[in-house]
Amino acid sequence: MKIGMQSQTTNGSLALQRQKGQSEQRSAMQRRRTHLKDNIAGYLFILPSIIGFAVFVAYPLVSSAYYSLTHWDGNTPAIFVGFKNYIYMFTKDPSFLPSLKATALFTILSVPSSLILGLLLAVLLNRNLPGIRLFRTALYLPAVLPSIATLTLWKFIYNPQFGLANQVLSFLHLPTSDWLSSDTMALPALVIIGLWGVGSTMIIFLAGLQAVPQEFYEAARLDGAGSLRLFLRITLPMISPILFLQLVLQIITAMQAFNQPQVLTNGGPGFSTRLLMLSIYANGFGGLTQSPQIGYALAQVWVLLLFIIVVTIFTFRTSSIWVYEESSID
Repeated sequence: MKIGMQSQTTNGSLALQRQKGQSEQRSAMQRRRTHLKDNIAGYLFILPSIIGFAVFVAYPLVSSAYYSLTHWDGNTPAIFVGFKNYIYMFTKDPSFLPSLKATALFTILSVPSSLILGLLLAVLLNRNLPGIRLFRTALYLPAVLPSIATLTLWKFIYNPQFGLANQVLSFLHLPTSDWLSSDTMALPALVIIGLWGVGSTMIIFLAGLQAVPQEFYEAARLDGAGSLRLFLRITLPMISPILFLQLVLQIITAMQAFNQPQVLTNGGPGFSTRLLMLSIYANGFGGLTQSPQIGYALAQVWVLLLFIIVVTIFTFRTSSIWVYEESSID
């Protein structure tokens, strides 16, 4: 009798365990179904972005990488040539290395000068003075003017016979220049034009300066800090993230500069202002005496992209030395 009762108890416990296991399995399956439905719903929501990225970013990148390995003029079928475009670029093309040098020099000259001038103007205009908004608007105005119209105006300013630049230099009894016709002055002339439109940089720095807490300045003044020490020890560290952002953006913009040499110099004299984007344009679209070389132009695009990536990575790697972060622990 006892054995029968024990077997019935054992069977009952086993049945309960089986029911509990089945219930847990059903719960797990329901959770998996719910999780799967949530994943499907999430992917459906981001599907337009995925399609847009695939169509407008991924496919152009992959296709341009392939066509950079071909001889292609855009009209006839592309002929795969491997790395011949890249080999020709670095060994035989007489304009590539000068274009690379001009692009690097233009970046080195334009980026620091625009950052320094923009920051100085922002510091100057970060004051509560009568009519200060008018000065801010006047200095920002060149940044919103059409670039082609502005460059055409500068072409007249740089005219060596009747241009305003030489007239001002003559009035000050300073030596004049041929500007855009000079091998040594053509590239600095393009840099000066960029400084004239430094208003956008100034506005961003001005916003950063106005976000610095005034309590820091008051505490430093109580400790006897002067204006220069306030700027170096408080202002610069506090706006260093904005300075870093501006540095990265302006490096990328300078390495992709095109309008200035195209409108003003067409890459001349010689190769002094033939920036890499202008060389890509000339090879990709050809001219009266040259057929389009789209495959070779795409190879130059990838080289330019590689240089931009390398410079950007270097800038990010060195940013920890001088960019202040509030969450960082010394």
